[in-house]
Amino acid sequence: MKTNAVNLIEKEWILPGNRTCPGCALSLAYRHILKALEGQCIVTVPASCATVMHGMYPITAVNVPCVNTPFASTGASATGLVAGLKALGRKGITVLAFAGDGGTHDIGIQSLSGAAERQYDFMYICYDNEGYMNTGNQRSGSTPLGAVSGTTPVLGKQQYQKDMTAIMEAHGLPYVATCSASYPLDLYEKVKKAKTIEGTRFIHVHTPCPPGWLFPFSDTIKFGEMAVETGLVVLYEIEDGIFRLTSASESLARKGGNLQPVREYFKSQGRFKTITEEQIDELQQWVNARWKQCLHRATNL
Repeated sequence: MKTNAVNLIEKEWILPGNRTCPGCALSLAYRHILKALEGQCIVTVPASCATVMHGMYPITAVNVPCVNTPFASTGASATGLVAGLKALGRKGITVLAFAGDGGTHDIGIQSLSGAAERQYDFMYICYDNEGYMNTGNQRSGSTPLGAVSGTTPVLGKQQYQKDMTAIMEAHGLPYVATCSASYPLDLYEKVKKAKTIEGTRFIHVHTPCPPGWLFPFSDTIKFGEMAVETGLVVLYEIEDGIFRLTSASESLARKGGNLQPVREYFKSQGRFKTITEEQIDELQQWVNARWKQCLHRATNL
């Protein structure tokens, strides 16, 4: 039976009160991830907003075991946890590596790639707020073209985002998926499916960040939805090499595949205050080309 708001598991593993910002998409996504895992997990996190959300020992807002690991070693930490559980004969516990885009696209990519190449049995979820938000919004490999940050303060970033899901797909993983915190039930279903698959599984979650992206705290869901409606974020899963569009992206494709223009999305965020019309046109062409590829690859249309 497909999950909806009525039959979603009621138990919570994120306790009332945490240190995330108002409107934080990370906490919304993490809440549904832990529900899908039914709390039967050990989490490893690098320096990140997730570390802030968990809190400092002996006080925490999250009711699952957590290992804090150095920035570059999330993949290595996960492999160690997998080996430890195997040595103890413990089964039915998912090892969850949970890192931001800085700890995934940039600093942690080496240990993640090594673990994925060896096909260690863990789930890696990247929550992507498109910058190093925990330390004041510095540019990451996931920061979009034209975005102003602490390290691109004048003209904005001059490079496109790194396609991390494509990099992970190239490792031959059994399951790769993209999600958005604005579509939590799609995220829930994908994590639930990934839990049943053996080997390294990678899920990328788009998590809008109000203080870093400079939009009102109340508009987090709105900007997540806009990202999907414009095609800047495409919701899909790749299981054993089979590509399927999911949720709102599948609906868009079935209704003719017409995306909303990207201009309003960029112009509504303060971090794009210096973006040029030429850059917006470039980004629109980039989005259109990628969407066309996704429509061509999708096996469920």
